[in-house]
Amino acid sequence: MNEESVISPELECLLNVELGPDVYEIEKGMVRRFVEAIDDSNPRWREVAPPTFPAALVPTSLIHRLFNAKSRLTRLLNGASELEYFYPIRVGDVISVTAKLTRLRQMEGKEGTTLFMFTEATYTNQRGEVAVKGKNTYIKY
Repeated sequence: MNEESVISPELECLLNVELGPDVYEIEKGMVRRFVEAIDDSNPRWREVAPPTFPAALVPTSLIHRLFNAKSRLTRLLNGASELEYFYPIRVGDVISVTAKLTRLRQMEGKEGTTLFMFTEATYTNQRGEVAVKGKNTYIKY
């Protein structure tokens, strides 16, 4: 089942290149909508964002390039997310997100070719403190 590579030169050129920052001003309405979406009414989330909130702060400068890279693979799945916390993200913070593609892996399976794209992101607040570090695995198939 040896198929040609789906790892394009466009993707290879992105490896270990830090992109961003994408800047997000954290306001009450943004956190409130996120809390409603995850159905968590904990009053703590009025001033502090819940732990999964960084998922809403998309590193668009990288993600758009990954998802729009030329490929015969058309379906996309978020395969895994891992977050490491250092400081809470609070209402009023300004979060800058930088991200990079760290690894590409192509695999063949019974359903055909699958491409795993591994990324890392850093979420830094307005004080220069790293609030969160994240790792994601995106899967194109």
